[in-house]
Amino acid sequence: MFQLKPLSPDAIPAALDKAERYRLLNEPQEAESICRDVLEIDPDNQEALTALILALTDQFRERLGGVVREAQGLVARLDGDYQQAYYAGIICERCAKAHLRQRVPDAVGTAWAWFRKAMEHFEEAEPLRPSGNDDAILRWNACARILMKYPEPAPAGVEDRLTLDLE
Repeated sequence: MFQLKPLSPDAIPAALDKAERYRLLNEPQEAESICRDVLEIDPDNQEALTALILALTDQFRERLGGVVREAQGLVARLDGDYQQAYYAGIICERCAKAHLRQRVPDAVGTAWAWFRKAMEHFEEAEPLRPSGNDDAILRWNACARILMKYPEPAPAGVEDRLTLDLE
């Protein structure tokens, strides 16, 4: 229908700054669009990949499914085991929070399973973290504090539904 116009390579830094500002203004679709423009001309741009993952997870409140799958697929394109484990954890944590907001039957059980999966990723990232970077620990603790508000364990079979939620 429309032919998208390409960015010039020298515009990438300013575009990524704009994407970050749009995320901070709670306009993740604008940030997503900018990141996709950057990735069209620089497919391996790590800053754009990271910002796109975060912009997609910012949208989990409105929609899950394909957005979760897409964000998970982008993680594999990140350089380094730490980045991959950390952002896989972010995706799971934000998916858990989206489930908690739904207020539907078994939302807590499903959220519990997503939080536990997030914590596993953060535990994987912890020994890989750069010196002075305790982000994985901070995220793990945040997940643990939320789960402490819901002390009951996840019902049997909830973990199996993590993949079903994405369809």
